[in-house]
Amino acid sequence: MAEEVMEEVLEEEDTQKGKFMTFQTGNEYYGISISYVNEIIVMQPITAIPEAEEYIKGLINLRGKIIPVIDVRVRFKMSQKDYTDRTCIIVINVKSTTIGLIVEKIAEVDTIMDSDIMPPPTLGKKVKEQNKYVYGLAKTGDTVKLLLDPERLIEDTAIEVPIEENREEEQ
Repeated sequence: MAEEVMEEVLEEEDTQKGKFMTFQTGNEYYGISISYVNEIIVMQPITAIPEAEEYIKGLINLRGKIIPVIDVRVRFKMSQKDYTDRTCIIVINVKSTTIGLIVEKIAEVDTIMDSDIMPPPTLGKKVKEQNKYVYGLAKTGDTVKLLLDPERLIEDTAIEVPIEENREEEQ
């Protein structure tokens, strides 16, 4: 029985290997490994957090769970843009932290093999700023996609969200 469960887990990992959720922000296409992606949701009402960084848009209530959301466009130091009906939130899980990424438009799920991933360029100050979140470039079709490292994307995002379990432990 345990062997069957383990085989299913390994098969699921194999089906996710090389798969990236791609999206557009500005004129660029980005990809994030599908293994981090929980779901994609439509824009939700966002509760602002006073004195938070500009790219931290606030908190959403997703089926009773409070999740911080960041605007990827603002995170990459692009100008703020109004949200449209194509704007959505990619809910990801990184190191047991659930966070929402507001993106302008979902592109597709793309298969990108390790052999097709190149390191990002190291020229220019602006490129370096963006590259601190990008671990690789992948050419798919006639577009180049910047592959994001979600851990770097949220590592200096200090958002403290009260967690229900913590309150129960304190009592």
